Amino acid sequence: MAYINGGSSLRPIIEFCANNAHFGTDEVMEKLKENPDFDVIEYGCLTGCGMCYMTPYALVNGETVEAETASALYQVILDKIREFS
Repeated sequence: MAYINGGSSLRPIIEFCANNAHFGTDEVMEKLKENPDFDVIEYGCLTGCGMCYMTPYALVNGETVEAETASALYQVILDKIREFS
């Protein structure tokens, strides 16, 4: 699992592809950045070109998560983070 040590607790890493922002994932990313317990990173490319074109997605601790909409992706990300807790 990919975690960054944030002192006494481990923080999940949530990664986004800038090329996937046309689905609204940029708004999801900004919302997640508001939580100081998350490390949110945007890359120019996550090498998921087929997926990037087809659906909103992100990586949570190195695992791909996807959803039909950006708002649904937000909830999928939170659910995945809870699995790691």
